[in-house]
Amino acid sequence: MEKNSEIKNKIVQTYAEDMAKVIQDDREGLIKTIIHGEQEHEENKRNLSPESRKNRIFMTVGLLFILISFGTLLLFFFHKEDNTVALQKQFTPIIFNDQSTFLEVAGLNKDAIFKTVLNSVNNTIVKSGGVMGAYLTENKKVVGLRRFIDLIKANFITDSNPLLVKENFLLGVVNNENKSTAQNNGKDFFIILKVRSTADIFDALRSWENKMFFNLHEFFGVDINSNTKYLLTAEFQDGIIGNKNARILYTKDTEQTKKIVMMYIFAENDSVIITNTEDSAREIILRLLSGQIKK
Repeated sequence: MEKNSEIKNKIVQTYAEDMAKVIQDDREGLIKTIIHGEQEHEENKRNLSPESRKNRIFMTVGLLFILISFGTLLLFFFHKEDNTVALQKQFTPIIFNDQSTFLEVAGLNKDAIFKTVLNSVNNTIVKSGGVMGAYLTENKKVVGLRRFIDLIKANFITDSNPLLVKENFLLGVVNNENKSTAQNNGKDFFIILKVRSTADIFDALRSWENKMFFNLHEFFGVDINSNTKYLLTAEFQDGIIGNKNARILYTKDTEQTKKIVMMYIFAENDSVIITNTEDSAREIILRLLSGQIKK
């Protein structure tokens, strides 16, 4: 009996010792875990702290970028007019051209401009019945109507309102070589003016009549000499060209032999053609009408 009691006490004692050891081991592991977690937390706090060297560098660089961005915005704001590049207007031909040429006239006087245009007209290689459009340029910028009038020293007075007479105009030639004569090589020069309406521009054109031949005769290859000087004071007459109203300057020959020297035609309500042959006028009128149909 006593032996059995001793065995039981020994078993209980052993179990108690084992449990105490387990508890002690578990407590030590828990303490280690807590200590390790606290160490990691302190490390994270140091990394996230603004006082850490790494974070101070990031903050300094970020602040520097913000200041640079703000300075750039201020620069554009205060100098936006100086740094703005003007956009060029889109180039739109008045009529369909079989060929286009750009003639640089910067620094040229009136006579040199006439010669440049006339050479281009006479040397055109467009097909028979074709049209070559010629655009004057200064420093690679297309010359507008008012600048053109100033360059050739013409007496055409245009209103300052761009809606009355537009800046967009066209010089060119219609190739009618198959109808050339001794007086005309078939290279028919023309000018197209774009206006608000023919009623608005009528008086200005009538006022220009007494100087139109003098201002433009070189474009049409007509020299002023003893045989042609009368044209400087000759009067334009009413006429009909291609079913359009026109004002025509004729030679002083008889009614049967007189020829057109120059004329301007009210082709459409917003277009005026200046040319010297009925064939060129009809071709330009047809192309103006075709352009309106396409629109």
